[in-house]
Parts: sequence; structure tokens; C-alpha cells
Amino acid sequence: MNISTTPLKEALRQLEAEGLIEVLPRRGIVVRFDAAFAEEMILARAALEAPLAALAADRSDDETRQRLADTVKRMRAATQEADIVQLIGLNEVFHGLIHAAARSVHLTRLVASQQFYDESARRVIHRNAEESRTALDEHAAISEAIIDGNRELAATRMSAHVLRSGALYLHAVFGTTLEAPLDH
Repeated sequence: MNISTTPLKEALRQLEAEGLIEVLPRRGIVVRFDAAFAEEMILARAALEAPLAALAADRSDDETRQRLADTVKRMRAATQEADIVQLIGLNEVFHGLIHAAARSVHLTRLVASQQFYDESARRVIHRNAEESRTALDEHAAISEAIIDGNRELAATRMSAHVLRSGALYLHAVFGTTLEAPLDH
């Protein structure tokens, strides 16, 4: 494949550090992604996304607020057209705008470390038209709270969104439910 071993070894070390793989000396590599691990990732994501939304409510400027509103409008159109590919991309844009507005390098890096889960979850979740509509409503509500500068509401809505969509993902992929309480 013409790949240098140094970047490959570094990538494997990173995956191992993130708990996604286990390197077994002289035997190979095992991918670790079961229901318990997915649940931990969902809970971590909710714990990270909520303060990012709160910070975005505090720190976003007029341009960012307008871009959030525009992104929700585009999400609405993609939902009506059942354009899953566009919806997944817009979901990434939406969360990316919030992360950028929060201006928290450390929290944003921690969220980025879960990119594998995010991509997988979004593909599963947006296959269902009703779920896409529910997610759209949640994104609109999160956007509204951020635009209004309501940090507590932004955090609460974001946490609820991540936990609810995460519970759906767990059920769809593993047939399990989210063990942690959904109360905030």
C-alpha cells in the first residue's frame, strides 16, 4: 500500500489510547466497540456537548447566530427531501458552529476524539424519517437557546438531544437501552 510504518504505528497507538482497539502482541488487533463502550461514548459526548452549547450561548457573535439559523433552515429542507447525506453533513456543520462559537480548544478536541462514533450514529439515526424530524426540532431548539443567549437552556437541550439520539443508536445497533438516567 506504500504506507510508511511510522504514521501507521502512531495511528494505531492513538486508536489504542482512545480505547477503540486493543493490540495483542504477536496475535493482532481487536476492535472494541460493544454496547457498554458505545454507552460510555454517548455519556461522554453529552457531558462535553452541554458546556460547549452553554459557552456558545455566551460567546457567539451575530454572524455565528445567523449561520446557526441558516443551517437549521437547510436542515429543515434536507429533512423534507429525506436527503440523508446532506442531513449528516449539515449536522456536522451545526455542531461545528457550536464548537467554534464556544472557543474552548480542550472541550472541542475531546469531542473530536469521538468522531468515529458520531459518524456511525448519524448514519443509523437519520435512516428513520421520524427521527430526522425529531432531531431537526431538537437542533432548532438548541439553536434558538444559543441565539437567545440562554446558556442553561442551550446546555439542557443539547444534553437531552445527545442522550435521546444516543439511546436510539444503542437500541438500533445493539438492541439495548441507555442505562444512565435521562434526567438532568
